[in-house]
Amino acid sequence: MSKHFEDARYYLGRAAEHATAGIKEELEPIESRVRKLVGEEEEPEPSRVDSIKEDLSELEERAEGEAREAVVTAREKLAAYRGSETETEPETTEE
Repeated sequence: MSKHFEDARYYLGRAAEHATAGIKEELEPIESRVRKLVGEEEEPEPSRVDSIKEDLSELEERAEGEAREAVVTAREKLAAYRGSETETEPETTEE
């Protein structure tokens, strides 16, 4: 990919992040007024421990998937090796 496209993609991502933050900041007072009228309390932010647990579970799932893929690949390579090994061995005849 061209360096120009990479730069453009980066800056578009940054612009989206800044726009999201700006919208959240502008809507905070409206959200709190609506919550007061409706009677709902704000959802508590997840604690650091909860976010770490969530990250660890995601990593665990990803590691399991990668391990499964590695096992499948290893089995395929082993089967291919065994298949090529039997084809190249000369057959011996017993006399």
